[in-house]
Amino acid sequence: MKLSTIADLLKGDRAIIKSFNGIDIPLKLIEMGCIEGNYVEVLQRAPLKDPIYLNISGTYLAIRIEVASKIIVEKL
Repeated sequence: MKLSTIADLLKGDRAIIKSFNGIDIPLKLIEMGCIEGNYVEVLQRAPLKDPIYLNISGTYLAIRIEVASKIIVEKL
């Protein structure tokens, strides 16, 4: 089991959200399905790596690299 963050994932990588590093994860992100146990897939990364476009268990959203670096995942 190798843990990393969403910021470390590459386009096309899939992972399971394991935990959050820090308490300042936006509530809106949690409301949109970014919770422990949900699947995440990286759909696209901007040319300068910010933001990252994701599919989190059927919800499509873009998040900043700063937030992505606080979401711990297990790569599949």
